[in-house]
Amino acid sequence: MSAEYATFGLAPAMRAGGVLANGDFQVHRDFVDFIVDGRPLLFQLSDLDAVSPLASDVPPAIFTAQVRSLLLEADAPLPGSRYVIYGCPECADLACGAVTAVIDKDGDDYIWRDFAWQTDDHADLELNGYHGIGPFRFQGAEYRTALGSLLDNDPDAPRRRVLLIGARVALLAKLAAALRTIGIGADITHDVGGVPADELRTYGAVAFGRAVAKDQRAAVRRAFSDAGVDVAYVDGLAPIVPLLVAQIEHALDRSPVEQRRLTRLVAADGEAGVEVTSPCRVRLTAYRLDRLYRTHAHEVFDGILEPGRHRIALDAKAVKGESFVVARTSGSVLVEAMAR
Repeated sequence: MSAEYATFGLAPAMRAGGVLANGDFQVHRDFVDFIVDGRPLLFQLSDLDAVSPLASDVPPAIFTAQVRSLLLEADAPLPGSRYVIYGCPECADLACGAVTAVIDKDGDDYIWRDFAWQTDDHADLELNGYHGIGPFRFQGAEYRTALGSLLDNDPDAPRRRVLLIGARVALLAKLAAALRTIGIGADITHDVGGVPADELRTYGAVAFGRAVAKDQRAAVRRAFSDAGVDVAYVDGLAPIVPLLVAQIEHALDRSPVEQRRLTRLVAADGEAGVEVTSPCRVRLTAYRLDRLYRTHAHEVFDGILEPGRHRIALDAKAVKGESFVVARTSGSVLVEAMAR
């Protein structure tokens, strides 16, 4: 085993949820990812749709138990001193598959080794091992400090609630229902005058409909500013629920830009420009409104992209008129209006 040390850290990450073009829902999950040698460990696993066991929406007692388990203060949950590193974002059931690893100690050092894909109690390293990943040796003090800091913080710190303000009540109701289905709280209001600061602090974003006047937007911003609350503001691009969901998810993404897989999206001249930092599955969906304000959705690309910049041609029928492009990976979402 190599005696070289790898650096260990933690960073906020998310599994992008959303309303998909076919009407299916994908649950939004905020979690803490493992940063090994300055890069998310999840990125080394190619196109894996998974989250760490350190998710913000698990009960505090379970969150604390997961942290203490990684610190080896509790017995391993799987035979052979194996621990779940990443699991299913929908149900966390081992039967769906999970990335596991042996975690043990060598003196004061912590070692992660023998990474494998596992669907039952026993891992077959020869058949399902990640042979190019690890082993990683972490300095004990750095490792304990990083994980120990989670025990001092509220795992529900990500404010996964959004305040919806607009003129079309029926649309706002549909949007709120869609957001709640994927795990994002949503409330509808016309103004926030007189709302206590403690309540305003529960929101991570405010989304404005296109019909909201400038003075109304300014009053809302002023209320949050006076309360000392820093939130993301979303200007709705169009009255299209899946599009607005994508905009809000992007606004709620707290992960550092340099640790995201999907970092760039441009849409112009019948093409989409996409930049990714590691191999991953990218889905592009085009939305447009026709002259009767009916919504049309088209899946224009779904495939694995290698790191770098890519130009993807879009179907002319999908992006005619007022149209928008949503790009999704398992960890992030970007939205752009089609430039003309």
